[in-house]
Formats: sequence, structure tokens, C-alpha cells
Amino acid sequence: MARTGQAGTMNTSIFLCLLIILLTRGSPAACVGDNSSASHSTASTAEKPVLLDNVEDAEAFISGAEVAVIGFFQEPESPEASQFLLTAGRIPEVPFGLSTSPAVLSHYGVEANTVTLFRMVDNQRRDLDMNNNDIDAEKMTRFIRINELRLVTEYTPMTAIGVMQSSFQLHLLLVTDKTSPKFPEQMRRYREAAELFKGKIKYVQLFSLGIFNKGWTLDKILFILVDINLKSNERTVSFFKLKKSQLPALAIFNAPDEEQDVLTLDEVSIERVQDFCNGFIERMEKGEDEPEEKAPNEEL
Repeated sequence: MARTGQAGTMNTSIFLCLLIILLTRGSPAACVGDNSSASHSTASTAEKPVLLDNVEDAEAFISGAEVAVIGFFQEPESPEASQFLLTAGRIPEVPFGLSTSPAVLSHYGVEANTVTLFRMVDNQRRDLDMNNNDIDAEKMTRFIRINELRLVTEYTPMTAIGVMQSSFQLHLLLVTDKTSPKFPEQMRRYREAAELFKGKIKYVQLFSLGIFNKGWTLDKILFILVDINLKSNERTVSFFKLKKSQLPALAIFNAPDEEQDVLTLDEVSIERVQDFCNGFIERMEKGEDEPEEKAPNEEL
């Protein structure tokens, strides 16, 4: 029985390698000598998808990227698996894994012919069932593009759907010009600020807003980049009443009550981002409708 299992794994690997070579136009050398590619870089298209034979490899694969996609299949030669491989070749910046291991499928609670996207930013996953739908590479690509929220997610017509469907209630937008020579430094500082907020959840009691119950949870902040050069972003910029002359700017939006605030910047700094976010959260905690308390000796 052990020899049969090894032969099955070898046949699977050969099949995957041939398809990968065709898809990536890579060299056969990329597939020689190592099946446990969880130890390899998942960024290279020549090594995608990574064959995940056990739970340990799958967990390491998922934890090693902001966004990771795994195709769970019973047969790697199936039409669904072929469409998955085509999709992997179209999205080189996202690591793809493939598993036919019953133990791995059971660990993640999925059935065969399921594509699952794992994202680090909120420790959530999205499943795409390929059994009951006519799923092809086009639809799979759209599924991934919609759901690939990152530490900093660029706002586009495709990612806008994922942003609206996410569990994040607070959205922080950096509205700026990506063609500006200052942009790389702005992005670096904005990302560093996002890392400081990663994994932090603020518990608040918003009594004055009425629509929230006592102990309502204010979730983490989703950091978003809005490039003013995209035609589709014009409505977003106008929504916050911003002009190009006022950029760069930060805009924060609380989805449940549509509360918002805007801050124009001379330069993007980690401290300004932190202060802006914390100040907005503190004002929400207090509630805008609460009357200000007067000092005991203040004259009327």
C-alpha cells in the first residue's frame, strides 16, 4: 500500500509539472527533485501551484502570505483542477496551493472541488464551491480579485466589492496620486501604520448612537489606497469633498452609521495616521450628540 501511495504522488507531481511548464513557459528543472515545495518561495510562478500533502505544509503555506489560495481536489486531472491551474498562471502575485489529501480537506472542512482563499488581514477565508456551479478560470479569477483584501488594499472596481462585503466596519483611505515622486515614501509609512493596527480590536459602548447595542464591537480598520488617477475613483474622492489640490489626504468612514472624517496632509506620517484613527474612535465612543459638560465654576 505504501508503494501505491508513493506512485500516486509521483504521477500527480509529474502531471502538475507538465501543466505548470505549459502555463508558465518555464523550465522542467523547476519541477525536478522536490515535491514538498512549502519550503520554497511561493512567489515564483514556475513553482505554482504548490502541492500540499499534509496539514503542516498547508498551514505553513497559508501563514506565509497575506493572501493564499488553495484548490482542494479529489483528482488533479479533473476539469475543475485544470481551470484552477489556468487561474494560477493568471495571477502571479498570489501564491496557489493544491491538495488532494483527505486529511488536509478534512482539516479545513471542505469537500473536493473547492477553491479557498485565505487572507491574513482579518484571519478570514472565502470558499468557492465548484461542484454546483459552472466555474471556469474567468469566474475563479474574479472570485480571487474580489476577496484578496490585504494589509493595504488598493481601491479598484473589483476590490470595491470585497471591501463592501468584508467584516470591517472602519475604512481608512489614503487618497493620493500614485504618479507622484513622493508616493513610495507615503505608501511605506502608510503600510507601517497599518501594521501597528493589525490584530487590534477596540471594544466600545456607543450608547448615544442608538443603532448599536451595549458592548458592540468596533472591528479592526481596513486600510485602503485610493489613486486619484483612476477614473472609477472620482466618485470616491468627491464623496469626501476632496479636491486634487488638497491631496494627500486621509478619510475615515464607519460603515454602520456612515460617520466620516477627513484630514488633509502636508506629508503622510505614521504618527498622523495613528492620531487621526484614534481621535475618530474616541469621538465615536463619546458620541457626538452628548452635551459637553461645563466646568463647575463656569458662568452662564
